[in-house]
Amino acid sequence: MKTETITVEGMSCDHCKQAVESALTNLDGVSTATVNLSEGNVDVNYDDDKVAFAHMKDAIEDQGYDVK
Repeated sequence: MKTETITVEGMSCDHCKQAVESALTNLDGVSTATVNLSEGNVDVNYDDDKVAFAHMKDAIEDQGYDVK
């Protein structure tokens, strides 16, 4: 398992938090995703044999947020 902290722009409320966490945890290989709204990032625990960073980035961007 790996842990990645991804900077995400545009998150400002609980709905944003839920949207990003759900999008990530629905990916095969992601075990947890925890958004920190005040810091504008999400900590993701995942199996890099099952999911690539590009897939996580796409899942976040599909929710309308920007990955930096």
